[in-house]
Amino acid sequence: MGASRLQLSLVLLLLAVTACRAFRPEGPSLRPSDLPAADGGAAEALGPGDVLDIRIFQEPDLSGTWRIAADGEIDYPLCGKVTLGGLSTGAAAHALAECLSRGFVKSPQVNVQVREYHSRKVYVFGEVVQPGTFPFRDNMNIIQAITLAGGFNKVAARNQVNVTRLVDGEEKKVRVPVEDIGRGTERNFYLQPGDIVFVPESMF
Repeated sequence: MGASRLQLSLVLLLLAVTACRAFRPEGPSLRPSDLPAADGGAAEALGPGDVLDIRIFQEPDLSGTWRIAADGEIDYPLCGKVTLGGLSTGAAAHALAECLSRGFVKSPQVNVQVREYHSRKVYVFGEVVQPGTFPFRDNMNIIQAITLAGGFNKVAARNQVNVTRLVDGEEKKVRVPVEDIGRGTERNFYLQPGDIVFVPESMF
C-alpha cells in the first residue's frame, strides 16, 4: 500500500510540473534593449485624421488648427487644397511656405505641430480594463498606453507584458516588466506606431 501511495504521489507531482510548463505564459527570448530604440515617431509621416497646429509668424489669420482629410489634404486659406498626407511636419511646413510665398506672404515662417495623431495607432489587448486601439502620441511609453486601456485588471501578469513590433518587415516580440517599471526598478519602454501590447493572464 505504501509503495502504491508513493507511486501515486510521484505521478501527481509529474502531472503538476507538466501542467505548469504547459500553461506558463509564452514569451520571447528578446529583451527590450534588443529592439531598435523608439524615436517617438517625430519623423513619421502625417496621415488622414491627424490634427495639426499651423502657425505663420505675424499672420494670425493664417494660423490655426486643421484636420487632414481622408484624401490627405487640408483646405488652407489662400492655397486651397494642400496635400500633407505622407509628409513629415517639417516637409508640411515647407509645402505651406512654398504655397504662401507665391505672391501671398513674403518670406513666410511656418511651423507645423501635431496636436492629435489619428493615423498612427497602438493596440492594447489582454488583461486590461478596456482593450482597444488608441492614437499614438509622441514619446508614448508603455505605462501611458496601458493607462489609456484603463489599467491592468486583477488577473494581469504585470511583469509578463509582451510588445510586438514590426522591424524591417519582420515581427519582433519582447517581454516588458511593466510592474517593475512602475516601481522604478526598470527603465521605461517607449512605443512606436503600430506596436501591439498584450497583457497575459497570471497563472498564480
